Amino acid sequence: MADRPEEPAGRAHLRLVRGDASPEEIAALVAVLAARGGSGPPVVRARSTWADPALAMRGRLTAGPGAWSRSARTAGQRFPAGG
Repeated sequence: MADRPEEPAGRAHLRLVRGDASPEEIAALVAVLAARGGSGPPVVRARSTWADPALAMRGRLTAGPGAWSRSARTAGQRFPAGG
């Protein structure tokens, strides 16, 4: 690690390219940027069962009495066979 050159201590992370901002305006900008980012990793929410792609898959069709009427119910898990 001693072989790596250190970053300069005065390296700017923010650079004004146009205009004449006061120190108060720069402080306000830095405060907004600091509050906006750096909050940690994004929170991953559990998928809603309404959006579950498995519900779009057709269930197994069975032969026998009532099979014709059950075939109209295509959302496999919402309407189990025999229901």
